[in-house]
Amino acid sequence: MKTNAKITIDCSHASQHTVNPYLFGHFVEDIRDHMEAMLAYPLKDMDFESKAGSKKEISGSWYAYTNGRNTKYALEAPAPKHSGRTQRILLRSDDEAFAGVAQKIALKGPTDFVVKLVARSSIELKFIIVEAVDRRTEELLGQVRIELESHNWREHKAMLSISRACADAELRAYIPADHPRWADHVSTGMLWIDHLSILPVDSIARVKREVIDMTRELNAGMMRLAGNYISAYHWEHGIGPVLERPVMYNEAWGGWTSKYFGTDEFIRFCRELQVEPLICVNDGSGTPEEAAQWIEYCNGSVDTPMGAKRAANGNPEPYNVRYWEIGNEVWGQWQVGTCPADQFAKRTVSFAQAMKAADPSILLLACGHFEQEWNKTVLDLAGEHFDYLTLHFYHGYGPFGMDRNTPAEDRYKAIAAFPEFTRHYITKTTEQILANAKHSHVKLAITEYNTMYYPNTIRKGLPNEHTLGAAVANAANLNEMIRCSDMVHIGSFSDLVNGWLGGCIRVGDYYADQYCGKEPGWSGLPLTIYGTPTYEVLKLYANRDVRHLVPATAACGSFAVPSLKETPLSLDALPDLDIVAGTNSDHTSVTAFIVNRSLHEVKATLDLQHFEAAEETVLYEITGDTYDDINSVFEPERIIGKKKVVPAEQWQRGYPLRPTSVYVLEMLAKHQT
Repeated sequence: MKTNAKITIDCSHASQHTVNPYLFGHFVEDIRDHMEAMLAYPLKDMDFESKAGSKKEISGSWYAYTNGRNTKYALEAPAPKHSGRTQRILLRSDDEAFAGVAQKIALKGPTDFVVKLVARSSIELKFIIVEAVDRRTEELLGQVRIELESHNWREHKAMLSISRACADAELRAYIPADHPRWADHVSTGMLWIDHLSILPVDSIARVKREVIDMTRELNAGMMRLAGNYISAYHWEHGIGPVLERPVMYNEAWGGWTSKYFGTDEFIRFCRELQVEPLICVNDGSGTPEEAAQWIEYCNGSVDTPMGAKRAANGNPEPYNVRYWEIGNEVWGQWQVGTCPADQFAKRTVSFAQAMKAADPSILLLACGHFEQEWNKTVLDLAGEHFDYLTLHFYHGYGPFGMDRNTPAEDRYKAIAAFPEFTRHYITKTTEQILANAKHSHVKLAITEYNTMYYPNTIRKGLPNEHTLGAAVANAANLNEMIRCSDMVHIGSFSDLVNGWLGGCIRVGDYYADQYCGKEPGWSGLPLTIYGTPTYEVLKLYANRDVRHLVPATAACGSFAVPSLKETPLSLDALPDLDIVAGTNSDHTSVTAFIVNRSLHEVKATLDLQHFEAAEETVLYEITGDTYDDINSVFEPERIIGKKKVVPAEQWQRGYPLRPTSVYVLEMLAKHQT
């Protein structure tokens, strides 16, 4: 089936407001395997913090590496000021054996890794070997000998050169069998390891170089540090010497909160990417005073208590973090510190006053909701104290009464209707904001958005959030945010890396489902890093030169979503094409974002008014064979953005837009060429 459409773009006048680059932001949260995937450390349980995973008393992901019949393992308290635990290993000299710990690991290469070892030993043990081998062939990939200098705790650093990449390697730290003999087995032959890590030399802020490079291509504008975990996160635990930072349980998502990516690492990450940081403070278990101290740590001079602490941690110059968010989904029962709207409004006032006292120049965001009673209460009681109201948009089958038994095409149509809900809630929230002069200055920040397919706890194969259909929905949602960019200044796609199912950058083959998922390494390709189809959309949109909007319409066919439940808006005749257009600062180019949400090809003609375009246009296309197409470790580039040159006259005759596909059309003024 094919239909015809006519796209009209009127360039006679452009919007007075500018499209904020923060609209194309991203979101970092310590959720599931987000930090594990983003950070460059290939080892787990580096501080031996997890409980024993076997009968032997060995921490977490580690296991015994010994041929000694009498080698004993135990977990003890860590070194002074350190967190986690210490792995104690007792060697019997009569065994004449090697003994230590090992862990399965995936190693990139060839490259160099910095080894950090915190250890002590009885004086008979003169040195320790740290090495990596191929688990299948025992090929030695790299080895370093580290002298054990003292019976007291010492921090050792060494360089481990890995000869090649190996997806199924083993990292070993052990005392070799050729140690000197001793008779006493009470005070001799003991090794304690408090910390063992390896970090590739090309990492930045402890983040994988590959993740840095892929994130840089996203041209994010803004990076948000927030999420459910932040409502029980105490920032002072994530600064200072990393080994002295406490191990904290992640109260929102289980497991350990990453102590290796705190405030200083986040700021360095943002600066490397040249993006604006946005930090959400803990208003769940935290206090206004704690939030104010966090601001002082980031923005205060070295003459302030917290600024001095930042300087002592190696960063004398203030970070000048301008954007701060109060509350993450406070209305949700899953949130630490959840409360009714009136209580949150009072909390917002107290937080805002303390935070502004710490730095009057900051801009504040307060937690909003798609439920307008919440927004009305928060705006009426606290609206004059903040600059942005936040909204979170996750769209799935639930609002339609659909499940996996619903026909696949109907489920796709539901997801394709994502921007209709976004428009509805933006419109209603804007009405609330403008209803009273005391808070009419407030703008909107959509600090989390993505598709979310329901039920999202049962997987058959790969997650739907990563399909071409999800990318189409997210592109159309971005179109709506751009259309509303006079009110919507900030957007944060959820998530950046792995994390829950939404991460647009995928590291390895593990899909961190809410409660289940595939085990890492199942494919044999755990080192593969790639982008989802939505990653391609986000990269394409954020790198276009659009500053002002111009009117754009499409006369086209429509589709209906067969909802089994009542929805807050009509879904009977949704246009096949979702279009928004804009121009650059000097009006020398016009860009059209075109999403074909329909299940059929649309032959589109273009009527470009009041703009004399060059004879050739540039067209970017994100498409595939079906809306269920997906990128994976096996086909990481199945769906990628492609660029072509299309003669302008072809748009006058009609250009075929493939079903369930995303297009960006760029046209330069004739004199520019």
